[in-house]
Amino acid sequence: MSTMVLPSVRWLNALAAASVVGLLLLAILYLQNSLGLPPCPLCVFQRIAFMAVGVVFLVAALHGPGRKGVRVYGGLALLAALVGAGIALRHLWLQWFPPAAVASCGPGLQFMLDNYALSEALNAVFRGTGDCSNQHWTFLGISIPGWSLVWFVIYAVYAGILLWQGGFQRRSGR
Repeated sequence: MSTMVLPSVRWLNALAAASVVGLLLLAILYLQNSLGLPPCPLCVFQRIAFMAVGVVFLVAALHGPGRKGVRVYGGLALLAALVGAGIALRHLWLQWFPPAAVASCGPGLQFMLDNYALSEALNAVFRGTGDCSNQHWTFLGISIPGWSLVWFVIYAVYAGILLWQGGFQRRSGR
């Protein structure tokens, strides 16, 4: 009889953190620097959510906690992934409408943060601008926030497994 060998939760967390780094590098090095696509305010907040997910998985990988700790890290990663998914869904909703139907392009995020109260800047970001409704790049017919949503869902499912099961149990192949 053979036994099924699963990678440790520690290695899976390291892999998840590495995948977040890869996604951020893709966004910054390829989309932003090579293609010249500056991130809109909602893209910036999605990047921050990815960073939060990545940091939680990285700390969990370095810490290597017990079952209860795995659940805590799973809960934190799930929260960050759900926030990111919510931002991506809002971005997709804005892209559903033609740019002319959304408010005209507003100021950039840095300008808003420098000149408005934080609550006003956040309200303006989530209300959306014409810039957020543009689809500048697609892959397999899916826009950037669509791919962000896919990855946030993947991270949320993995984090949910960690939260509810406290990791993966090794089972023999009987």
